[in-house]
Amino acid sequence: MKYKVDNAVIMAAGTSSRFAPLSYEKPKALIEVRGEVLIERQIRQLKEAGVPEIVVVTGYRAEDFSYLRDKFGVKIVHNPDYLTRNNNSTIRAVSGLLKNSYVCSSDNYFTENPFEDEVDGAYYAAVYSAGETKEWCMTEDGDGFIDSVTVGGKDAWYMLGHTFWDEKFTRGFLAILDRIYGEERTAGLLWESIYMEHLDELKMKIRKYRDGEIFEFDTLDELRLFDESYVGDTRSHILKDCAQRLGCKERDITEVTAFKTGDNAAAGFRFTADGSRFEYDYETKTLKGVDKK
Repeated sequence: MKYKVDNAVIMAAGTSSRFAPLSYEKPKALIEVRGEVLIERQIRQLKEAGVPEIVVVTGYRAEDFSYLRDKFGVKIVHNPDYLTRNNNSTIRAVSGLLKNSYVCSSDNYFTENPFEDEVDGAYYAAVYSAGETKEWCMTEDGDGFIDSVTVGGKDAWYMLGHTFWDEKFTRGFLAILDRIYGEERTAGLLWESIYMEHLDELKMKIRKYRDGEIFEFDTLDELRLFDESYVGDTRSHILKDCAQRLGCKERDITEVTAFKTGDNAAAGFRFTADGSRFEYDYETKTLKGVDKK
């Protein structure tokens, strides 16, 4: 059976703190990769595939996304719970719009357009890891439906990229989400974590993609491997300032990792430059050396 795609939901509410400090200066979805803004490229691919409606769900720096309404005619929905809940709150925010829908991450880069206007059924995009991986790995039963998901694995297909929810999957997931949303334990859960708890009820297949078709950049170092222009120019005023204060080049700043305060707010980041480890504090704008561990 083919399902006519009703719309696509692009999740763009999160702070992407691991992508520090670029994501501190602008939403990760709005960075430019190989000459295109990430979310704009994805919107264009959805439109080229004939998807009739595109919904962008915002949270962090929501005003930065407002231009997309005029430029592409997308619908923008704000997720008021983006700071206190994980992305299950984004699903909740658009629960009245989800039908036969793509549910996408705003920070994915697809080298080939993966979207269609008709889809066979619910699926999660996946790529193959030859060897060990820390990603969310899936197995499938004899009919191709996902029957287990584990965090970490070996020689396995793992979740990466977009998903498609057919109307049956949507109804089932939303009913579960509605039932458990008030539980304190659910605040920190990804929607995928909720799905993992209900594999028997929520039927979804693996859609397998070749290596090099789907990319996601969790850190500046990962982005630099894909777009070498970021090696010498990070597009970050903060990193430019750090380089100037240390008397080094931006290319010398590597291994950038974020750290947070006790209330889980972004506090700053650590990085390596010329073999030494440094720490930058967002609030005080102080830069100091730290022990490399």
